[in-house]
Amino acid sequence: MNEKNVLRVGLLGAGTVGAQVARLILTQGDELEARIGRRLELIGVAVRDKNRQRPGIPAELITTDAEALLASGDLDIVIELMGGIEPARTLIMSAISHGASVVTANKALLAAEGPMIFKAAARAGVDVYYEAAVAGAIPIVRPLRESLVGDEIRSVMGIVNGTTNFILDKMATEGMDYGSALRQAQELGYAEVDPTADVEGLDAAAKATLLASLAFHTRVSSSVPTEGITAIDTDIIKAAASMGCVVKLLAVAVMLSDGRISVRVHPAMVANDHPLASVNGAYNAIFVEAASAGRLMFMGPGAGGAPTASAVVGDLVTIGRNRTRGVAGAAQSMYRELEVAPITAARTRYYLRIDVVDRPGTLAQIASVLAAHNVSIRIVQQSPDAIADGEANQIHLMTHEALESDVLDCVSELKTSPAVHGEVRFIRVEGM
Repeated sequence: MNEKNVLRVGLLGAGTVGAQVARLILTQGDELEARIGRRLELIGVAVRDKNRQRPGIPAELITTDAEALLASGDLDIVIELMGGIEPARTLIMSAISHGASVVTANKALLAAEGPMIFKAAARAGVDVYYEAAVAGAIPIVRPLRESLVGDEIRSVMGIVNGTTNFILDKMATEGMDYGSALRQAQELGYAEVDPTADVEGLDAAAKATLLASLAFHTRVSSSVPTEGITAIDTDIIKAAASMGCVVKLLAVAVMLSDGRISVRVHPAMVANDHPLASVNGAYNAIFVEAASAGRLMFMGPGAGGAPTASAVVGDLVTIGRNRTRGVAGAAQSMYRELEVAPITAARTRYYLRIDVVDRPGTLAQIASVLAAHNVSIRIVQQSPDAIADGEANQIHLMTHEALESDVLDCVSELKTSPAVHGEVRFIRVEGM
């Protein structure tokens, strides 16, 4: 075969996703060639353990020397599916320096080092595509980077971690406590043995960084304010239901009225009539509001070998077409230097659960504290159980839209109020 009709591909990593990508390249060659116009040839697959069985991948393709695979200079496209910061960053930069375009699903690396990688690719005239880094098979990077690039994005809000969505869904629909729901997620393979990155919101935070950078054309630090779901209990789940909501772990990126952006990850009550409320199980979804296009929803499996491999191969085909035509794809549009506001500048609604001493005037005292800090009450509920005067009770409040700094001041003052006997908890409310 004439070498001009071949695109040489190197694969870094052959775990669940990488092995699936390799098999697709090897078994769907004719179809991929028809779509690209040139044939893909898998030159090598770099792995850590050469002795591990990898069905469907010829042994002669396997190597433990990723540097040598890249240094050959024979690769047109490199697919990085190793994960982590290093050696992935060094290997991607090496691939770019040798003139190869890159496909990656590495959210952590892109959140931390994306601008550097994109600049290097632009200088070298090669592509970097990363659809699978944000939401698996859900197409969201390309819509934000290309389809909506002429629009003004006002907000992006998404469920971008299937593990936490599965856990919260089980707590809501089956009454499970957090620990039981987590154990079931682990048994089904939705959660790792060490679930920290998922349940503490770290995985979602990296994705929020990428979404905000794409939506608002600016660099966003990977250290966004992040809260996980480990403190969510069945009482919060029940309170959400009583107020017409469900609890979801959300990645939120919003353009504020003062020109700053708010980027955050946290659990939130979501109104039942909001599209995100109906996203159940391990599914992901991203809700975009744009000035001209309006409200858009993208939903699908956010993880798993086959769905993620689908997104990776989609990027591979796009880059293959670009290389065939001798052009580079869409440039990374990060021309702004927008300030990322602290979470105290966020403006949304809030739910408060307050342990109080049940006596006349208690609610009035609480309402007075809120009013003094410009926070107004939208809904108020009291524990339905009959409780004697002077005994402990709980008050559940939902506020109108308020500034988070004002709500935090309220919480701080309420904790010292004689009307309060115990803790004051709050959770943000979105989609109302």
